[in-house]
Amino acid sequence: MLKLVLFRHAKSAWDDPTLDDFDRGLADRGMRAAPLMARWIVDNGHRPDVVLCSSAVRTRATLDLAAETLDLRPRTVRYDDRLYLADAPKIGALVRDLAEDGTTATAKTVLVVGHNPGLHAFALDYIGRGPLAARKRLATKVPTASVIVIQFAVESWSALGPATGELRAFETPKTVCCA
Repeated sequence: MLKLVLFRHAKSAWDDPTLDDFDRGLADRGMRAAPLMARWIVDNGHRPDVVLCSSAVRTRATLDLAAETLDLRPRTVRYDDRLYLADAPKIGALVRDLAEDGTTATAKTVLVVGHNPGLHAFALDYIGRGPLAARKRLATKVPTASVIVIQFAVESWSALGPATGELRAFETPKTVCCA
């Protein structure tokens, strides 16, 4: 069994209109949400073996704020320009490529820190089963700092395909802090 944890970057700042989209940092709300969601990830048994993170400033900042809680120091973290605003097929290809890499092929839990609409589309494409109420909620919106956990009944990342995963959790800062 393999587990994929999708983590949408936390709320970004829009206070400097001169910044390119890639260079936007986090808003105060995002700086509070990232560690909150990291704590939920760890407390619910989803600590990653490998992290794939978009190289955009807001995704890196999200991961930086989550890193200590996730205990990432001894683990493999990869920043990848191709994840910046990646669509569902690109995200799928990058995750499947883990099977080819000797240092990450044995990872059982992978965390992807990225952007919408790609993460949302990927989740909708790759989830084939799971609690109906959570799937309906997921279908409508994936707010910033949301975490989606998908489990796959396969032994290799190369075997991932559309509708092969089971939604195990879909949490947002509101559901975690106020549940």
